[in-house]
Amino acid sequence: MVFSKRKMKQFLAFGVTIVLVICLYKSWGSPTNGISHYTYDDDDSSVVGVEDNAAIDQEARRAGPSPERLVLSVADRSGQKQHNSIDSVNNDAAGQARALDDVERVLTQSKLQRPLRKGAFVPGSVQKRRHEPSGLNDLGLDDLDRESRLNELHEAKRQIVELERKIQELEGRIPRKYPDVTFLNYKNRKRILITGGAGFVGSHLVDYLMMQGHELIVADNFFTGRKRNVEHWLGHENFELIHHDIVNPLFIEVDEIYHLASPASPPHYMYNPVKTIKTNTLGTINVLGLAKRVGAKVLIASTSEVYGDPDVHPQPETYWGHVNPIGPRACYDEGKRVSETLSYAYAKQEKVNVRVARIFNTYGPRMHMNDGRVVSNFIIQALQNQSITIYGSGRQTRSFQYVSDLVDGLVSLMASNYTQPVNLGNPVERTIQDFAEIIRDLVGGKSKIIELPAVEDDPQRRKPDISRAKKYINWEPRVPLQEGLVKTIDYFRKELARSNHSQRNIFVPETTEFRSLL
Repeated sequence: MVFSKRKMKQFLAFGVTIVLVICLYKSWGSPTNGISHYTYDDDDSSVVGVEDNAAIDQEARRAGPSPERLVLSVADRSGQKQHNSIDSVNNDAAGQARALDDVERVLTQSKLQRPLRKGAFVPGSVQKRRHEPSGLNDLGLDDLDRESRLNELHEAKRQIVELERKIQELEGRIPRKYPDVTFLNYKNRKRILITGGAGFVGSHLVDYLMMQGHELIVADNFFTGRKRNVEHWLGHENFELIHHDIVNPLFIEVDEIYHLASPASPPHYMYNPVKTIKTNTLGTINVLGLAKRVGAKVLIASTSEVYGDPDVHPQPETYWGHVNPIGPRACYDEGKRVSETLSYAYAKQEKVNVRVARIFNTYGPRMHMNDGRVVSNFIIQALQNQSITIYGSGRQTRSFQYVSDLVDGLVSLMASNYTQPVNLGNPVERTIQDFAEIIRDLVGGKSKIIELPAVEDDPQRRKPDISRAKKYINWEPRVPLQEGLVKTIDYFRKELARSNHSQRNIFVPETTEFRSLL
């Protein structure tokens, strides 16, 4: 009797399992395919028939075993265990409860872990789809997706801007890297003032003297000079930049003075003739007065323009010149002549140690792009494929020296004991027409060379006699014209391509070995 009661309990538990499987079958669909034969499309509530079973079967195989099959497998295992344990006296209703728990656990895990496939049946979805127009639903999803993507893009841009700001902040904390300058002790180190030191020639002189290890003070009113020319030295312990017009007195302690302050190109010194005269007269008086007070040696940068339109060729330092005192160039020509006169007056009366350099045409990087000089004009016009303009017939001659050669001459003259004027220039003479053709060929453009009316008082021939420089300061130019023009063209090409202030002027010092090779 006891055996029959146990048997009845086992059959009752098995019957409950069968009922549960039938209920699951009705709610999840056919266990043979893993999904229902009747699924609902995304666009409407139409029924997909049996003709789509092949595609559904293929999708089901890719998706893996369905929850229904997992349930049936667990149920089958439970049922098999039940059949095998009918004769066992130790199997009771607790075993059936564990089997039911296994079925429930499998269903729960399958619902949580498996995402619903497209077209899968979800109870209650039919009624929901019947109340929602399919087109609007899709449009809403697209709008939300588009808005989400736009928000992500805006957030990415904001983060990029924030990172760039942080990088700039961190770069600002990094100490500025300067070229390795020579260290001089207090006995050999000099404090040197360069008026007009932010200009074309002055900035190259600053580079040379800084590399020698001296302390430099640059005074410039930035009429033609630019901070960009000396920006690579800003903040260095041996360098100081003063915004000062030398027409006004300057009170500092220095050992040497290079007086280069003056506009040197015709468009610049003709722009304000009175100011040009003041710079070369009052400015020179202030410089000589400073040299007198502190006992400094001073070098006055004169010009080949003191010879005017010369009758003597080439021009030696003993030639007095042929200058029009009331012409358009007189503000510069006569201003420099007075500057020389003042220098030797101070030397004779006040015992000021003076040097006078008569500088001939010079070219090189950092030339002002709008200075109106021959080399800069031709290079800019050739780089921009414009017509190269020559004022006059083009048969007038000039002698051009590279800026590094001039700097060597200025430093050698300052270090010498020679006090008379010295010509610093290139004795190789070429016509303006030749210069235009050479520059056009180096640039590689197809610019035409055209002639314009000649400029008033334009010198027809210009060539220095550098015998005195060779004899007394052992100097002569060394950089060939082609090499200097290539460097200058490269500089102007980069300047024309520059579009923001972050593209800094890079100074790479030339080693002694490199300069001797030149």
